[in-house]
Formats: sequence, structure tokens, C-alpha cells
Amino acid sequence: MLFRQLRRYSMLNVPRKVKVVEVGPRDGLQNEKEIIPAEDKIKFIDLLSDTGLSVVEATSFVSPKWVPQFADAKKVFEGIAKKPGVSYPVLVPNMKGLESALSVGAKEIAVFTTASEAFALKNTNCSVKDSVKTITEMIQVAIKHQVRIRAYLSCVLGCPYEGDVPFEKTAELAKQLHALGCYEVSLGDTTGVGTPAKTKRLLKEVSQHVPVDQLAVHFHDTYGQALPNILVALESGVSVVDSSVSGLGGCPYAPGASGNVATEDVVYMLHGMGIETGVNLDKLIAAGQFICGKLEHESRSKVATARGRLSPS
Repeated sequence: MLFRQLRRYSMLNVPRKVKVVEVGPRDGLQNEKEIIPAEDKIKFIDLLSDTGLSVVEATSFVSPKWVPQFADAKKVFEGIAKKPGVSYPVLVPNMKGLESALSVGAKEIAVFTTASEAFALKNTNCSVKDSVKTITEMIQVAIKHQVRIRAYLSCVLGCPYEGDVPFEKTAELAKQLHALGCYEVSLGDTTGVGTPAKTKRLLKEVSQHVPVDQLAVHFHDTYGQALPNILVALESGVSVVDSSVSGLGGCPYAPGASGNVATEDVVYMLHGMGIETGVNLDKLIAAGQFICGKLEHESRSKVATARGRLSPS
């Protein structure tokens, strides 16, 4: 069935080229209990930089009290070999995080909020209104320093505490963030509950307020719906997809949420549709194997697993 679906989509008006935003070093590692040494994180990011990816989210300047995994954010960011043509955005939750990011020369930051009041309180201990106020202040400072700003909106297709989140609220927030100066707004299905029909309705609503070429999608694969949802997003004109190598990830504030859609699986599907990504799949799989070895668990990528089984011994 998926093969027939791919054939149907290959004949539709989908982008000829897709930008894959690799979030493994940040979103992928943030929920891992095992602390990965900075040296291994640096090598992981350098391996990803050599795959042809144009964006690798490097780390998060968040309080180590809340996310111990990123206590080494400065060391990691300063240690990576910054490859020409590759962007290395960092997540910043507040002004202190922004100041830390600026101190190490970050050229791009990512800010985040959600239309779900309950999730905002769990995730940032503040209301949506207050989170937007903080983001506004950070954006003003970032613009003065000529730093690019990307925005994440969480729980766009459902919240673990509130259930359905009105698409209109998400669209209004996306409009605000875009107007404030965010060059791209990534719509995150944080708990992976979205389905293609809901994804299509969400994108129809949001694209009335933000140009579709400035939207990205960020799917978790909890219910196995990530790839079908990406197909719908492509059909809707979206040409930026967030993903995490080996399907790493989860969310500490979204119980039951599994990892992000695996970058290997996304790239395999896009290449199968004749869509350009600039990414070398073999190198991507190797980067995933490296970090899974350090984490001591199997890859969640179907493609990486299949390639491993099919490889000659």
C-alpha cells in the first residue's frame, strides 16, 4: 500500500528539493538518561556534517538542572568542526540561554513555544503569553547581533494534557513568530498522534498566515504516522522536514512520546520519490551507527536496520 501511495505522490506537485533539518544532537539526545561525553557528541555532529546535511541542530543552552545532557553545550559548540555551507542552530529557552549562545558565536538560534497552555506550564513553567513575551525579547536581542531565528511550535496535532489543540491557535502563534522575525516556523507533532487528514487541515490553516515556504514539519513516530504525515506536508507545499538520525528522541514532558522520525527513513523515502536532499544515505547510516554504539541501543531507523541485515557478513 505504501508503494502505491509513493507512486501516487510522485506524480503530484511536490517539491523537487527538500531541506532536511537534523535534530539528533539536540532533540535526539535530550531525553537520553545516559550522559554522552562531549567528545562523542562532537564526533557525532562532525559525522553528520559530512553527510551533505545543510542544517545540524547542535545543542541546547538550557539549564543543566533540567536537562543534564547539555551541561557541556559550550564545549560541544566550540569543539565541532563548522563546515562551510552547514548551519548549526542551538536551542535557547530564555535570555540566559541566548547570552550563552552568543558568547560562543552561535549564528542561529531556535526558540520554542506551544498553543497548549497545559504543555507550556509543564515544559517552561509559564503561560503561552509569557513564553511569547520572553521569545519577543530574545528575538530583539538576536536580531541586533545578526543571529537568525527559527521557531518551534509544539503539540500542534495534540497535547498529552489537553487533547486536541485548535489549529486556529497554532496558526495565530505561527503568525506572531513569523512577524517577530523568525525566518522559519517548525510545526511539531510532539506526541506523534497526528494523522494525514489532521496534518492536511493544520497546514491549510497555518499557511493562510505564514508562507508555506517558511514552514517546516517535525513529526515524532509514536503511532507510526510520521512518514505518511510528511507525504501530506510535501503535497501541501512544505519543503523543510525535521528528523533525527536513528529515530533518536522523545520528550521529557510528553509521556509516551517516542523518538523523532528517523532521518535515514525520511531520506530514503524522498530519494525514492526523486526528490533531492543532497544527503548521502550511507554516511547518514554510519553516523547513526556511531551514536547508537555510544548509547548502547539499536537504531530505530527501519532503513538502517534493513541495510544492516542485508549487508554481507
